[in-house]
Amino acid sequence: MGKGKSFFAVEAATGNSLPVEFAGATLDEVNEASALAWEAFPSFSETGLETRAAFLDRVALEIEAIGDDLIVRAMAETGLPRGRLEGERARTVGQLRLFAKEVRAGRFQELRFDAGDPTRKPVPKPELRLRNVALGPVAVFGASNFPLAFSVAGGDTASALAAGCPVIVKAHSAHPGTSELVGHAVQKAVSDSGLHPGTFAMLFDTGFEVGQALVADHRIKAVGFTGSRRGGMALVKIASERKQPIPVYAEMSSINPVILFPNALQQRGADIGKAFAGSLVLGAGQFCTNPGLLIAIDGPGLDAFKDAARAALAETPAQTMLTGGIFKAYCEAVQRLASHSSVAELARGQDGKEFQAATVLFETDASSFLAHPELQEEVFGAAGLIVKCSDERQVLEVLDNLEGQLTIALQVDEADHPAAQVIVPRLQQLAGRLLINGFGTGVEVSPAMVHGGPFPATSDGRSTSVGTLAIYRFLRPVSYQDFPDVLLPSALQNSGTGK
Repeated sequence: MGKGKSFFAVEAATGNSLPVEFAGATLDEVNEASALAWEAFPSFSETGLETRAAFLDRVALEIEAIGDDLIVRAMAETGLPRGRLEGERARTVGQLRLFAKEVRAGRFQELRFDAGDPTRKPVPKPELRLRNVALGPVAVFGASNFPLAFSVAGGDTASALAAGCPVIVKAHSAHPGTSELVGHAVQKAVSDSGLHPGTFAMLFDTGFEVGQALVADHRIKAVGFTGSRRGGMALVKIASERKQPIPVYAEMSSINPVILFPNALQQRGADIGKAFAGSLVLGAGQFCTNPGLLIAIDGPGLDAFKDAARAALAETPAQTMLTGGIFKAYCEAVQRLASHSSVAELARGQDGKEFQAATVLFETDASSFLAHPELQEEVFGAAGLIVKCSDERQVLEVLDNLEGQLTIALQVDEADHPAAQVIVPRLQQLAGRLLINGFGTGVEVSPAMVHGGPFPATSDGRSTSVGTLAIYRFLRPVSYQDFPDVLLPSALQNSGTGK
């Protein structure tokens, strides 16, 4: 799919190269893809709602038609188990169909009609009609940890296409074979739907040049990104320094705090500890919503929680991480915590083979946590940190010093509700999703879901990358004043209002 430097996919479990060579794109190919997307934009952005919805449904069908080859390839490239990947494929096609349903409903257009009044004094009132229109071609960066649901045909791509924006995907180099299979499926759906070939394109990059050039291209009007804070902020910088700056919707960094309330710990501390361990190790901790920080008042209830978590984690086998680079970064981050003078290791899972990471749970006290900002840094993997507080005042102090988060969970019993009422107003300023008696892992694809949050969880805390609200990232409002009916878009013509 390119004429640039060649590379091979790597088997996550062994580090060995997999068969079949891939090629990165050249800057000429970036230019060509951007030009085709810009050429496709006028027609695709004005496709009828049913045509666009049917196209999204067709993409879902084509992905399903790949069959088991998709799962087998993804297993090899990512080290993720079959069940996880089959579930992720179901989520991927499910969100495509959800956006197809949203397009058919047409609510995202936000049609508004304000009648004029030529008799109004001292000046006549104009007739105004409003709708949302697509921004333009969108660059989407595939994520390493979700090779399907946040990748080539994932939520960013689905929501941008639903908005009427052509999409150019910069596929993640960690799973090129998986990406290529899905990319061909989307291209087939474009062709079979009779759409302009520039509606969708996919490029590989063996470094950073292609992605940077894509964001800098004047025909790209928005960016969707899931990855590290460093990577996301690099794209934000490029986009902001353009002659015409564009929005970058980057999901970046979150440690997803869990607040353990005293009565909940007293009544079921052991059960919460066991459940936490299961959430921490899910997907080798490589979800953006794994619980990485626990905040609790020290006492017997917290001791019961720690005992149960310690026992559960001790039986947890090491898990293969997505790439050798991610494994190395995880080991280095764990070592930094283990060697920190204010941190103690509380529990550790079983050791494994090369590229398999052991789960680790650490603890510190609130004063040390507040004195060492580096303890807030995200560890991408199954590592957690307990912060022991002396009282409710110290819990609030810790919360007031946290960065923005994707999720915050509260473990409460009814007797904790008065204390929770004090905290919730603070929490809604910190995170995009608040949970009661659960953990952030498991993001429901729903019209009511927010997968976003204040910086650095995302670069724009007003947005979400999951759920139907994600479509609004790629739209802008246009008002039409005193237009004759024949010059209005069809959705705003009198026939579109029931007149």
